[in-house]
Amino acid sequence: MTTRRLSRAISVAGLVAAGVAGSVVVASPLSAQSDRERAVIVASKPFAESFILGELFAQILEARGFTVDRRPGLGATEIAFEALRRDAIDVYPEYTGTGLLAILEETPPTSSAVAYERVASVFRERWGVRWLPPLGFENSYAIAVRPETADSLGLRTLSDLARVGRSLVAGFTPDFIGRADGLPGLRVAYGFDPTDVRSLLQAVKYQALAEREVDVIDGYGTDGLIARFGFTVLDDDRGFFPPYDAAALVSRRLAAEQPAALAALAELSGRIDQGLMRELNRRVEVDGEEIRRVAADALAGMGLVADSPTGARSEVPSDGALVAYLWAHRSETLMQTRRHLLLVAVSLLAGLCVAVPLGLALERTRTVAEGVIRAVGILQTVPSIALLAFMIPLLGIGVLPAVTALFLYSLFPMVRNTYSGVRDADASAVDSARALGMTETQLLRYVRLPLAAPVIMAGVRTAAVINVGTATLAAFIGAGGLGDPIVAGLALSDTRMILSGAIPAALLALIVDGALGWAEGRVTPKGVG
Repeated sequence: MTTRRLSRAISVAGLVAAGVAGSVVVASPLSAQSDRERAVIVASKPFAESFILGELFAQILEARGFTVDRRPGLGATEIAFEALRRDAIDVYPEYTGTGLLAILEETPPTSSAVAYERVASVFRERWGVRWLPPLGFENSYAIAVRPETADSLGLRTLSDLARVGRSLVAGFTPDFIGRADGLPGLRVAYGFDPTDVRSLLQAVKYQALAEREVDVIDGYGTDGLIARFGFTVLDDDRGFFPPYDAAALVSRRLAAEQPAALAALAELSGRIDQGLMRELNRRVEVDGEEIRRVAADALAGMGLVADSPTGARSEVPSDGALVAYLWAHRSETLMQTRRHLLLVAVSLLAGLCVAVPLGLALERTRTVAEGVIRAVGILQTVPSIALLAFMIPLLGIGVLPAVTALFLYSLFPMVRNTYSGVRDADASAVDSARALGMTETQLLRYVRLPLAAPVIMAGVRTAAVINVGTATLAAFIGAGGLGDPIVAGLALSDTRMILSGAIPAALLALIVDGALGWAEGRVTPKGVG
């Protein structure tokens, strides 16, 4: 009887997961659409300026009648471009110097026009990717220190910095640490080689510099936070940093299927100068205004859209209470929660289909069981963000690689608990059943499985909670979910935005654990546990 309950519980869990996944997929913007109606997927990298430019792209497209699917904070350059190259996204803001150095791995010319012509021609020939005409401003890297550090050490240029670099603590973004136009290039061009380099998020590094946790950071020429904190920007006296003209980078598919979308995006070309971009960054980074409002004001100021476009403005004040913020963004939170449930439900269902049969099979072949379980357990030692990044070359970005990574993470607790629960079933009950003439198959079905039910379900609960938490990181590869506001909030130092993703994720974990705990109680035989 209890075996039937356990099977029914697992089956119901699977059906519920499949139902949730199906309902989310039906409502998802990833649903099948005709080419003419397909949403334009607009992405950005995880820093304020890229968020703003991505929102400008999205709003000008919506104003011209296109449906838009936003993927903010997608990841570093390599992730964003790989997604574009695979047609997983349609457009994101990029910089010519980044295209030359980080993607083409070429030494860029000093001329902005030559740099643009080079990336435009090579990207189109090699990948079919289009660079639209530049937006009108350049945003080069800016190496900044505290004013008192500059005064005490006599720092005015990057050559001065190289002279004392080994005595300073550097706080750089992960992108800058690995790029040819970042720290590796500074080592070659200036001999700047700090002994202590810390990897910091874009927004966090400014606070770290202000609080003397680090002595030097990388920033951008249009950053609002540099002016806010009054940091000193060191002069690139050897002209190391290349031209960084901002432009829309467009996928092959969008150019071929929706040329009118390119025309809409091109309306922004030449319309955003450095002063305007610095002002937009200041409003977001310093004043804490919402990106949609800032982008809407910018488009209206350029005369590209009517003032106050529908849905663009928010009634939440920049310093509003958390409850008001959550209420104002309830529809976005609901959509993100549904996507989060998709990731968790599909990965958990797939894990159940593999882990439970594998655990039962290992109980029958105990000599190899521990080795197999340890091999599965190795996946738990891989940092989640690293595993997600590893999936990109294999599966691209979006739901599929995220679900695959979460599926792999879910295996270990379910395999281990299934095997241990069946193996360690009450020895006296097993011996009594065997004495009555039961076969091994009958023992498994009528004795071991019922006794192991609570242990197996505990493994399922553990896997589910792990997946709910880990799924927040799927935002870095464009899978969406409750990680989106967390990633954006970290990039913008917006605590309310972070909590708008973290609180629902925590509640979702509690709800999932409670539901599975109820199922565990239903399948546990009386007198067991």
